[in-house]
Amino acid sequence: MLAQSNGLTLDALRDKAKVIRRHVVEMITAAKSGHPGGSLSAADILTALYFGGVLRHDPANPLDPNRDRFILSKGHAVPVLYATLAEAGYIPVDQLTTLRQLGSTLQGHPSKADLPIMEASTGSLGQGLSVGVGMALAAKMDMADYRVYVMIGDGEAEEGQIWEAAMYAGAAKVDQLVAILDYNKCQLDGTIEEILNWEPVAEKWAAFGWHIIEINGHDMAEILRALEEARQITGKPVCIIAHTVKGEGVSFMACNNEWHGKAPTADECAKALAELA
Repeated sequence: MLAQSNGLTLDALRDKAKVIRRHVVEMITAAKSGHPGGSLSAADILTALYFGGVLRHDPANPLDPNRDRFILSKGHAVPVLYATLAEAGYIPVDQLTTLRQLGSTLQGHPSKADLPIMEASTGSLGQGLSVGVGMALAAKMDMADYRVYVMIGDGEAEEGQIWEAAMYAGAAKVDQLVAILDYNKCQLDGTIEEILNWEPVAEKWAAFGWHIIEINGHDMAEILRALEEARQITGKPVCIIAHTVKGEGVSFMACNNEWHGKAPTADECAKALAELA
């Protein structure tokens, strides 16, 4: 049976998150296409999951039935997942710059057909949480103890299917499920507040029967504490509301919605990498 590792130190986790952000910038620059903003906002959380002793996982046996599952429902941010998996030993680092190329296993959204270690093919926004509910229910039916983590975007959470899944998970007390909201407060066409303000967020999830944890999604210690708290909760699913910054780590991308789906030029890439050194 898989066991949790002790994980890296806080300083090592922060360094790892920088490496992952560097990969993201380089990948999207090479592809001349992709979504840097929402990838960079999620980097600290994925680092904590994979390197902080949270997920039970083994790159030597990626489909171990006892593994914890991670689903990136906001599939357009897949560069950060590919970068994390490469650093964890699942895919070769030198393949990262094949992102979005014809014939590459690293498609622009997670594709289980192209890369079987993906837990789900996502990118049609709103669907990943439903998949996660199903996996968590399967764990309960099989009397297995693995947990299912689903990262959703805040623009994505305007989709009705998110709330159907949230309602069902709360009513069915699906307590092996953790939803992580990457709450960077921006989406393709502007801010969440401008487009469809769905505050109060925490109260909405709580009303559906979820245990709520709110954190700074870039504070590694807070992220780890939240994930440990989530592991201890029984009788209800957990929603971690992670307040993040779109484009975090790169000054000219941070809080700049222009970088939702735009690739850096070579000069912009060099500037970003210098800031992430």
